[in-house]
Amino acid sequence: MSSIDDKLNEVLNITPEVIESSEISTIEETQIAVPEDKDAEVDFDTGRENLYKMLEKGNDAIDGILALAKEGEHPRAYEVAGQLIKTVADVSKDLMAMQEKLKKLKEVPNTGPKSVTNALFVGSTTELTKLLKEKKQ
Repeated sequence: MSSIDDKLNEVLNITPEVIESSEISTIEETQIAVPEDKDAEVDFDTGRENLYKMLEKGNDAIDGILALAKEGEHPRAYEVAGQLIKTVADVSKDLMAMQEKLKKLKEVPNTGPKSVTNALFVGSTTELTKLLKEKKQ
């Protein structure tokens, strides 16, 4: 303890309590366990659900702040309402962007080539010209 604590204890007639190390509880860290088998659709569903919750709560907050702004007629309340409306609109845009990304993810495997047949020549240019001349004749 510091000298200030000792002086305060003396002035207030308090005896310092000593806490034993066995009485001190340790804080355990909790970690979120994410299953490894999650795919894009599960993540999409979770994100979509969270965005819908945010939209719902944002709309409730907009209703409340607009009612407060009308009652108080304070410019700051209207400014906060405007910012909240913009935030809810941004969340809506995020939801649409998320849907577009999922559509692109689903389309990628189907748009690839079915069979690939590439002829590849490994050699120098002189060997290539020789090969072409032989083919011509």
